[in-house]
Amino acid sequence: MAVPEIVPIAHEPDYRTETIGQYAGGQFLASVTYAFPQRISLGEGREDRKRLYAVLHRFSSEGQHVHSDIWCAGTWAEQQRRPHGQDSVLARAETRLAELLDRLPRLEYGDIAIRPFHLTVDGVVFGLITERHEEGEGEDDWAELHPDGLGFAAPWDGLYDT
Repeated sequence: MAVPEIVPIAHEPDYRTETIGQYAGGQFLASVTYAFPQRISLGEGREDRKRLYAVLHRFSSEGQHVHSDIWCAGTWAEQQRRPHGQDSVLARAETRLAELLDRLPRLEYGDIAIRPFHLTVDGVVFGLITERHEEGEGEDDWAELHPDGLGFAAPWDGLYDT
């Protein structure tokens, strides 16, 4: 089944889509996520190339991508050196995400429906990107949230697969 023009994403508290919903300006999708830049070998030193980002994507009420705030908190190597405390990479990313969400007027968590979009920041692909997983010819049948690794497919009920 082809990817719809607007892809529903279900709000699931305490899971990976817990920070999505609506605000006075439209809809939002937020996360803290690790990512590698494109075209990077995953050999030695990969801990220095794996980055942790605080991400806030904003959309119109109709699901059109409007703006993204994407901030790199540091690398996996830094997180391993200081895994605890307020100065850890993870704590910095979570703090930044909380600040971004606090700036959204009349924020309410809940389901969203957005159009596919694509952008690259620091060599890292971000977006909801359509793909074809079925063999042979045909239309795209999958929408993947990058770099989070959440996939959406028929029956297009908003639930994700990893």
